[in-house]
Amino acid sequence: MRTSLIITTYNWPEALEAVLNSVAKQTRLPDEVIIADDGSKEATVQLIKKMAKSFPVPLIHSWQEDLGFRLSRSRNKAIHLASMDYIVMIDGDMILNKHFIADHIKVAEPGFFITGKRVKLGEKLSLKVLNQHASLSFFTSGISRGRELCLRSSVLQSMYCNSRPYSIDGIHGCNLAFWRQDVIAVNGFNAEFEGWGPEDKEFALRMINNGILRKQIKFYGVAFHLNHHESSKEQLEENERIFQNIKNNHIICCQRGLCEFINTWKGEQNSCKPLY
Repeated sequence: MRTSLIITTYNWPEALEAVLNSVAKQTRLPDEVIIADDGSKEATVQLIKKMAKSFPVPLIHSWQEDLGFRLSRSRNKAIHLASMDYIVMIDGDMILNKHFIADHIKVAEPGFFITGKRVKLGEKLSLKVLNQHASLSFFTSGISRGRELCLRSSVLQSMYCNSRPYSIDGIHGCNLAFWRQDVIAVNGFNAEFEGWGPEDKEFALRMINNGILRKQIKFYGVAFHLNHHESSKEQLEENERIFQNIKNNHIICCQRGLCEFINTWKGEQNSCKPLY
């Protein structure tokens, strides 16, 4: 099973470097890493170029112009570049436990997408991690939320894995995995979403509408979320309207999605022409 790891980022090269260092230490490396960059400046470009020279797997930079918060489109562009059958997606502020990729691979199953959790770090601990002065475990001081999620146990994981197959509650795109064929079938992430909003839940809802159910990776696939200021929510009302339309009409294929990057595509129940 070959895996693409997609890491989203925007103008925080210090965090991205720490994340990439945690990827390089994985017991089971992904087969490629794609940076989904929503318009970062030159410092991020130079970091990726530098790290790509010695990175243990291909490190690919997918960049789009900075026209505001366009996370969904950035993800789609990176998915289009992915060449592996299975895709794991994280944010560029998620420090990975060394078994993270191996755990995702163990849980992967046809007919399912995987949603994971995150351990939230406090501000002081986050600074220590960025300065490479801290190791992370259940006993680390400075964890602000989700300390119990530091535990890694196959027994605990099996208890939660299939408990909520039709639920979209508590879904975060910062720790998410899916089969490439399944994401193509729903036309990827919905690029109508601009600015902060429920794009992760909307994506999961369309997957479920298409018969791809949810599995949880909890007490497995451990990842630590660096502290940072929250994004502006000024677009939330409009984004909630988009989400409600998808929900009320049981939509599978969004209109503005992967088809922007794929010349022709046919879904199971819908078809989508490229948008240029």
